[in-house]
Amino acid sequence: MIINKKIMKKYFTIRLFAFALLFCTQQTHAQDGEQLFKAKCNACHIVDKNSTGPLLKGVLKKWSDAGEAELLYEWVKNPANLIAGGKSQMANAIKDYSASAMTAQVATNAEVDAILTYVDTYTAAIVPAATVVGAEGNLPEKKIVPNYKENLTLFYWLSFTIILLLIAIVILSTTITTFIKSDFFKKKLAEKSQSDSTTLIAVLIAFGTLFLSSPSYALTFMQPGQAEKDMPWLLVESSDIYLMVTINFVLLGVVLYLRHMFKDFLEMVKKPKAIQVVAAKSTTRKISKILTDVVPIEEEHTILMHHEYDGIQELDNNLPPWWVWGFYATIVFAVVYLFNYHVLKTADLQIKEYDKEIAQSKIDVTAYLNKMAMNVDETNAIQLTDTKDLSAGKTLFETNCVLCHNPKGEGNIGPNLTDNHWIYGPDVKDLFKTIKYGAANGMPEHASKLNPIQLQQVASFVLSLPDTEGREPQGIAYDKEGKAVQ
Repeated sequence: MIINKKIMKKYFTIRLFAFALLFCTQQTHAQDGEQLFKAKCNACHIVDKNSTGPLLKGVLKKWSDAGEAELLYEWVKNPANLIAGGKSQMANAIKDYSASAMTAQVATNAEVDAILTYVDTYTAAIVPAATVVGAEGNLPEKKIVPNYKENLTLFYWLSFTIILLLIAIVILSTTITTFIKSDFFKKKLAEKSQSDSTTLIAVLIAFGTLFLSSPSYALTFMQPGQAEKDMPWLLVESSDIYLMVTINFVLLGVVLYLRHMFKDFLEMVKKPKAIQVVAAKSTTRKISKILTDVVPIEEEHTILMHHEYDGIQELDNNLPPWWVWGFYATIVFAVVYLFNYHVLKTADLQIKEYDKEIAQSKIDVTAYLNKMAMNVDETNAIQLTDTKDLSAGKTLFETNCVLCHNPKGEGNIGPNLTDNHWIYGPDVKDLFKTIKYGAANGMPEHASKLNPIQLQQVASFVLSLPDTEGREPQGIAYDKEGKAVQ
């Protein structure tokens, strides 16, 4: 009977583990709101301000306050149908915000929730005002991206180890399942055999769900016009690497646990029942002694204190050893911390360390931009005429600009880029600045998407576009010399 209890505890642990794994799986594969926003909404919406589309922050609360929270999903998936049905006041109120109609999106309710959660919880990153001296002025600090080549290599190796661990789990699980269905276990544990098999299958299902559910949105595939020279085909962020390392450790733990379980089953076959019972008690007692230092119940009279309250007596148990040693560790840590940061000052406090990192970042950015010949900004940009540059500019234009300006630049939501009228100036420097920082009337910024060379290529391509009939002229007319026409 003691053996059965032991086995029941083991399989109860497995059931808890399988449940926890399934729960963690759902958390791991919860929709990545940031990546979904960039994939589905970024063309017309900016997270923290109005653009071609309105600001999305707080939109869920507005629709909920209007009693139309459920209709918000339909607005995202089929706005034209919702407007035509006339059942949504919010849809009718927002339909005329932009000259371009809201585009229907292929998205599940969970993905819509993930996007709105990301938007509502978004806080703009505080970027230090680091500058780099260029040929004629200053260039704002550029964000240093992870080493995607190294990350991709790690991604390959971690994927390989995950596959190996999964194979090991399948082999061990199949072996244990076959073993517990043997005649020996049918005789000894007839009433538990089905439960054991079900438990093992639950473990397999949990891990199957981990890798067969919806794909991760953290990985980013390069889109046309976005890739730079020698960039990998798949952008693996550092967070993806951390996730895969965690998965490897979890799978390794499962492999070791199944291996230990299999060895226990073999010991059950080899050892007589009485020996197993004694071994189980001995092991339990040792573990209890190490973790809790509790006196066995048959010896509790030795630590019974000589007072009583309403029939309640008190035992003078020692504090758990793990707690005592943890307390000692905090004392040692506090002393080391005090001498390290405040007495000897061998290490920098956070503010000083932060200042050093910022200074080093400025040096790194300067070196990177000089090395890549990207020390270009709105003060020294020039119009490029080389065929390769114009071809690259065309590809970038088709990827980022056609939604608002149409393929030939004749204008749609945005103005016509081919006539002689300009809102922010006709010079390549003016155009470079507008593309880089955006404008208040709905033009989004592209500094976060394109590097300085690419911004210069797009601006040069726009200036090379032939005159095309399209949207009515906007802004001020300029002659060929770039002077305003009175």
